[in-house]
Amino acid sequence: MQAILDKITQKAGVDLVQLLADQLTGSELNSLLLEVFQRKTAQMKPADLLRQYSTNRFVQPAEADVLQLRSQELHALHVLKELAFAPIALSPVSLLGTSAVLGTVNQKKIISATRGTEVLSDATNAMAIHIASQQKQHPDQQTVKYCTTHRHVRTPPVEIKGYSPHFAIACCVSAGMDTGSYAFEINAVIDHFHAIQRVLREVFGVAVSYFKLQPRTGYPQQEHLLSAITEATRAQFPVTIDKDASPNAYYQGIQYKAIIDHQGMEIAIADGGFVNWTQQLLENKKARYFISGLGTEYLSKLQ
Repeated sequence: MQAILDKITQKAGVDLVQLLADQLTGSELNSLLLEVFQRKTAQMKPADLLRQYSTNRFVQPAEADVLQLRSQELHALHVLKELAFAPIALSPVSLLGTSAVLGTVNQKKIISATRGTEVLSDATNAMAIHIASQQKQHPDQQTVKYCTTHRHVRTPPVEIKGYSPHFAIACCVSAGMDTGSYAFEINAVIDHFHAIQRVLREVFGVAVSYFKLQPRTGYPQQEHLLSAITEATRAQFPVTIDKDASPNAYYQGIQYKAIIDHQGMEIAIADGGFVNWTQQLLENKKARYFISGLGTEYLSKLQ
């Protein structure tokens, strides 16, 4: 990519990246890009679209039984609603920087768009902004829980048969404030473990073999947090602790994975943990946010 950028700079006689990124306002950049895209599409013909369709992996359908998947997604939302996770229909786009600014994900892994947006790549990021906006307007609001099913788009190539750059995931989140004694944290983990168990069992006919807890840095008194959550969850769920997990700066305090068995092979079908996104958005260290993602499309393909 750098070679292409160097070539553009040579052609233009000016560092366009620096000019566009640092010297133009957001509205100026948006107006410029809109005009560029308008001129580019004015030069295109229908035959050009057909040629591009065969090579652009982002626009082709996924290999999924759409009726089965949609039915399972709807069933999952009903189950989650019974557990007090309010279903929400997110926009196909989120604010530009939603993943990179909050989750420290490289923006090059996201499809950036005009009008200050990007194609949604993670529903839990978008829900964090929505929740923080609500909490700012209603600071006395107690714990809120949302769920959604959404098709995510990410750019890194995956050379595995049946995988596509866009895929369906069911997500649920819990947000609130620190009330002491890790009360929010314990309740959030238990709520999500119950939710994952029920969705897997009632929608996909699959049992959780065990939940794997992975300690992460960046949380006050991390060891106390791990002990409190381990003690609270082991009485209700099959739980193991994995202290040898590879470093991961995405989650803080604890990350978890829900493991299922498929034909003798262990699969981490759900993933989640504590993140500091609402803390950042609200500039409030007492804000708490716990997220979970379940691979519904992958599960649908296994059946």
